[in-house]
Amino acid sequence: MVSVDKGLEKLILQFALANALQYGGKANAGAVIGKIIAAKPELKENMAGIGKLVSDIVKDVNEWGLEKQGKELKKIGEPAAVEKKERKGLPELEGAKMGKVVTRIPPEPSKYTHIGHAISFLINYLYAKKYKGKCILRFEDTNPEKSNQEYVDAFKEDILGFLEIKPDKIVFSSNDLEKMYSFAEKLIENENAYVCTCAREKIKDMRHKGEECECRVRTYSMELWKKMLKGGFGEEGAVLRLKLDMKADNQTLRDPVIFRVCLTPHFKLGKKFKVWPLYDFQNVVEDELCGITHILRSAEFGEMRIELQNKLKELLGFNKQFVMQYGRFGVEGAITQGREIRKLIEEGKVSGWDDPRLVTIKALKKRGYVKETFFYLAQRVGLRPGSATFDWNIINSENRKHIDKNSNRYFFVAEPIQITLSKIPTRTVSAPLYPGKRKMRKIPVSKKVFVDKIDFIANRGKEVRLMHFANFVLDKEAKYTGKPVKDIPKIHWVPEKAVKAKLVMDTGAVLNGLAEPAVGKIKAGETLQFERIGFCRVDSTKPLVFYFAHK
Repeated sequence: MVSVDKGLEKLILQFALANALQYGGKANAGAVIGKIIAAKPELKENMAGIGKLVSDIVKDVNEWGLEKQGKELKKIGEPAAVEKKERKGLPELEGAKMGKVVTRIPPEPSKYTHIGHAISFLINYLYAKKYKGKCILRFEDTNPEKSNQEYVDAFKEDILGFLEIKPDKIVFSSNDLEKMYSFAEKLIENENAYVCTCAREKIKDMRHKGEECECRVRTYSMELWKKMLKGGFGEEGAVLRLKLDMKADNQTLRDPVIFRVCLTPHFKLGKKFKVWPLYDFQNVVEDELCGITHILRSAEFGEMRIELQNKLKELLGFNKQFVMQYGRFGVEGAITQGREIRKLIEEGKVSGWDDPRLVTIKALKKRGYVKETFFYLAQRVGLRPGSATFDWNIINSENRKHIDKNSNRYFFVAEPIQITLSKIPTRTVSAPLYPGKRKMRKIPVSKKVFVDKIDFIANRGKEVRLMHFANFVLDKEAKYTGKPVKDIPKIHWVPEKAVKAKLVMDTGAVLNGLAEPAVGKIKAGETLQFERIGFCRVDSTKPLVFYFAHK
């Protein structure tokens, strides 16, 4: 629980008022939370409580209007400037020697990159940079049933393009398949591996019971292995198993399968090979061939798998790496599991891997999140042993820092309602392209303008301020009052010459509406802020489509 004292409430109120006055009377809770955490880092552990308190205060402040907000801030004083502390970066790495560290980014090309992948990739990349070492991008494509070129291209686009990671080398595990066969044969020759022709269910059952099968004592496994390589057993007839300890407490050591037959054509190699390694064997061999010194990976792989991989390294005479496992990364309320996303796509519940409700890099990039935000998150969590679930407020607060300065302000009206103005006090309205800057945008004014349906219903018959323009009594025939800005509702609007636009929200909802004419001149890929709505990214200009990022 957050211990609420008057000092904390006052600080939140100060930041909320300052933010509201900067942005036309509407404070943003996420921005206020960012300021509070910067001022009082010790409150990070109580984000839920802080978020609720900030939301309540921001809600009150937003109901006051500019005049009252200004008076209140003058009464309690401006918030003290928050001292920016130098980010310490990643913690030191065990066993790291300057110029000698080699890490790897090892995606299996069977899915699209999500935020957890991105952070894990960046941790490996940033540590290699920290120690002036090397980072290898390794596509672990030894499962022909799942790997394909589409995912290779997607990973390259996200890793090399969007995140701008520059690996020292790019390799494909499948290119080393014949070397893996040689290592497998070494194990067979030394009686450390054997071909098992038992049914899959029998193998599973006997491993669970800790019982050996008759295949374990065969003396002709090499002959059977050669037959496997030719596909002679079919996909279910034989596997190569490591000979370890069927009584081991760690069940991964109970003669695990290290090779299987798979007749599915490989996306790169076609039908050339019929026998493929399982993850642990492939991983061990590739780490040796790539000269990896440090394995930095999610703890989901488990300590038991480390023991198995170390056994393999001992049997093959390989080097052992420093292994650091950190907690799994996730985002509050988000789905990251590839199989779950595939199911949602198949069922038509999301439109694809770039659906705005997902946290794939493809989706987040489309909405306007930038690479600097992911670098920040990677630095923030480092090698934390526990799982990290990111709050959207933290992600959005960081992203806002990077896109705000390059995001001009414009109006967008969803579900437009046309109204007729009784009087036009000016033919052109000048509105700031960015708060506090002199550069202005021009909005033409005509008798007919459009307002948002929600605003029209909520304020019909009331005096409102058409933002940056004038006051009217809102109705189909809107009466000009001629009064200056005062404490009344302020709503956005667009002129009759507005352009048609579509705004796709983070919920998947699509808002068809109108944007002010100047929006038609911006380029695809740019970010902007629709006043009173939030930051958005231009996805296309013909037709005009925007994706909502965040407030």
